[in-house]
Amino acid sequence: MPANAAAASLRTQLTLFVPSPEREQLEALRHQLDPVQAALIAAHVTLCREDEIAALAADTLPDRVRRWPHGPLMLAFGAPQRFQGHGALLPGAQGLQAFQQLRQWLLADAAARVHHAHLTLAHPRNPRAPGNTDAALDAAPPALRLRLSQVALVQQAGAQPWRLPQQAPLGG
Repeated sequence: MPANAAAASLRTQLTLFVPSPEREQLEALRHQLDPVQAALIAAHVTLCREDEIAALAADTLPDRVRRWPHGPLMLAFGAPQRFQGHGALLPGAQGLQAFQQLRQWLLADAAARVHHAHLTLAHPRNPRAPGNTDAALDAAPPALRLRLSQVALVQQAGAQPWRLPQQAPLGG
């Protein structure tokens, strides 16, 4: 692929990776439900999508993350839900106002669109894995509470696995 085509297909997002010990349980489930997605990126909550941060200077984002005045983000997730056929996610249930405030802070935009916090367990764009069954999905935690203290800038070139070029502590 020519260099300019690779640059054109580079996606950049801000992400909150699931910390240990919750990460291990979720990763085992994600590998069973959707090994393709699990190989592309670890369990995470997408904080800001590429179209939202495109106009921001990437080198200023770590400083904004560190200056967030409220410290780690506390999010709780509800029981698993199916979407678009064989997709599966854990929907955000608590901490959603703080999640939106963090998005507004990082984007420097009090009117930033609402993005619903969730953890994707299986993505419908990938083929349905043999392990993607309702019985397997029933093994998902019925309620999950996370203390998220790091924001990662992640990048994906084409269909390659996501890379983590930068990470900063939330609230210094």
